[in-house]
Amino acid sequence: MDLALLRTFVTVHRAGSFTRAAALLGLSQPAVTSQIRTLERQLGRPLFLRQARGVTPTTIGDELAHKAAPHLDALMEITEAGPDEESSMRTLHLAGPPEFTAERALPALTALTGQDGHGYALRASFGTADEVLEGLAAGHHDLAIATARPRGALLTATPLCDEEHVLVAGERWAARLGLGGPGPGGFGRGGLGRVGALPLENLPVVEVHETLPFVSRYWAAVFDTRPAASGAVIVPDLRAVLACAASGAGLAVLPRYLCADALKRGDVLALLEPPVPPLRTYFLVVRTGTPFMPHIARAHEWLLRAAAEWS
Repeated sequence: MDLALLRTFVTVHRAGSFTRAAALLGLSQPAVTSQIRTLERQLGRPLFLRQARGVTPTTIGDELAHKAAPHLDALMEITEAGPDEESSMRTLHLAGPPEFTAERALPALTALTGQDGHGYALRASFGTADEVLEGLAAGHHDLAIATARPRGALLTATPLCDEEHVLVAGERWAARLGLGGPGPGGFGRGGLGRVGALPLENLPVVEVHETLPFVSRYWAAVFDTRPAASGAVIVPDLRAVLACAASGAGLAVLPRYLCADALKRGDVLALLEPPVPPLRTYFLVVRTGTPFMPHIARAHEWLLRAAAEWS
């Protein structure tokens, strides 16, 4: 069986589309279609079901991909490195949300970028869950961190960790709410009121988008309602949201890992401590089959190990 046909097949299987596979391979779409038809004739079985948007592998197609992909990846790695280039670095292309990737994932992975010839180069991209998953499917990234589990067989997701969301504000708003002044280390984790005991409606909030995604999710989980709030400051970075909330711009909902130090210093105050805090799950996502590639497998394992100590 021609290895070039298998390579095209695996690329189509991962991309879920002849068009995306053609772009990844540097071929025309008719050439990719012709190669897949040739392989199907050789096997005597259909490998993909053609649909309006892309293709879906048949059972035989899935079976062949899972058998062939690891070996093709290993051959590609040998071909790219060459027999006398064992010390050359592979590049890992990582994508994820800016704050979590910068504060958690990248510090955990920098230990793998050693200069002893056994590490790898690291390239990071930031984006929304939809953006990073679309880029991963198109082959622009090797590994993605997303807050949504992808659908379909093209991508494989593994739960990485949960983040707790906290309703916070600066001392100015805490005082207006009648919550007093900070004690040693700030108000901290003990909470400043029972759920529903604070007049939180119609207060300005700091958010990452006009739709108030973090505040709306918190209100739905804790109060089972929609917030009657307005966006005082909209800025697409949670680190900037924290800074604005600390300066007194309004209330904000933030991941606890991101505001933990600010809470300890008393820069912001936790306004509520609900019995069951709202959580959001992060997923490690790869194209199906690529975890067998050594540099991706190593980063995948390293992040899961690091995540065990983040909670």
